[in-house]
Amino acid sequence: MVRRIDVRGAGGVRLAAWEFADPPKLREAEPSPGGVLLLHGLMGRASHWADTARWLSERHRAVALDQRGHGRSEKPEEGPYTREAYVDDAEAALEQLGLAPAVLIGHSMGALTAWQLAARRPDLVRGLIICDMRASALGAASQREWEDWFKSWPVPFATLADVRKWFGEDDPWVERANPARGEFFAEVMAEGPDGWRPVFDRAQMLKSRETWVHDAHWEELIQVSCPTLVVRGLYGDLGRAESQEMVRVLPRGEYAEVADAGHLVHYDRPDAWRAAIEPFLDGVLTG
Repeated sequence: MVRRIDVRGAGGVRLAAWEFADPPKLREAEPSPGGVLLLHGLMGRASHWADTARWLSERHRAVALDQRGHGRSEKPEEGPYTREAYVDDAEAALEQLGLAPAVLIGHSMGALTAWQLAARRPDLVRGLIICDMRASALGAASQREWEDWFKSWPVPFATLADVRKWFGEDDPWVERANPARGEFFAEVMAEGPDGWRPVFDRAQMLKSRETWVHDAHWEELIQVSCPTLVVRGLYGDLGRAESQEMVRVLPRGEYAEVADAGHLVHYDRPDAWRAAIEPFLDGVLTG
C-alpha cells in the first residue's frame, strides 16, 4: 500500500510525502511511538525508499519525502534550490507530518539535508543515518564533471530498457555493470511524446548541487548531538578514511560498511543495508 500526503515547504512549495506500508492486518505489531523521515539524494525520489519504508513500517511510522524539484513535488522554475530551502522543507515536513522527534535517514544530498537540520533543530531529531555523503568540499572540478555528464545523456530514451542499459552498463561513469543503477534511473523517467526523459530538470539539479559542492560541512556535522550512524558502500563515493573521521568528530557517531555496494547502498544491497541499520534504529527508536 502507498499513501500520498501533501505538505507545504518553504515559500509554500508543494511537496509530496509518501507512506509505503503493508496493510495493518499483515503487520507483525502495531507501530511504536516515534517516526522516520527518509530523504533521497540528488535526482532521486521517495519511491527509491519503498523497500526500506515497508519493513520500517512494521513497527514505526515511516514517511519518504519527494524533495523540491524531484519526484511528484513542485519544481519551481526559479527555485530557490539552496541548502536553506531544502532544510526548511524537511523541517516543515517533520512538523506537518507529526513525526518529530524523528529519526532522519538520508542518502547523499538528502543526508546532508538531514544533518544540517539535526544541527539546527535538535529538538526535532532523535537519531540520524547518513548514507554515503561526504563532509568535505568537492570543488569546482566536480561540478564541471557533472555538467559534462548531464550533456552526455542520450535523451530521449526510446524505451525503459534503453534507460536501464545505458545507466547500468553504457554510462562512462559505470566501472562495472550495475543493474541496480539502471533500475534506479528507470524509476526517475517519465514517458513523453518523443520517448523517456527524467522527471527532474537537469539544470535545476545543477543549481541544487552548486549550493553545497564548494563548501565543507564539518562544522555542522560536529553540531549534531543525536546518535548518528555513518554508512558507506565499499565502492561508494564516501571513502573509509573520511567516513571514520566523520564518526570521530560526531559527538555520538557510529560506523557501518556495506560490502559489494556502490553509492546507491540501499538500492544495491537492500538486505545488507537493512542488516547494517536495523540494530541502530532499534536502539534509537525503542531503546
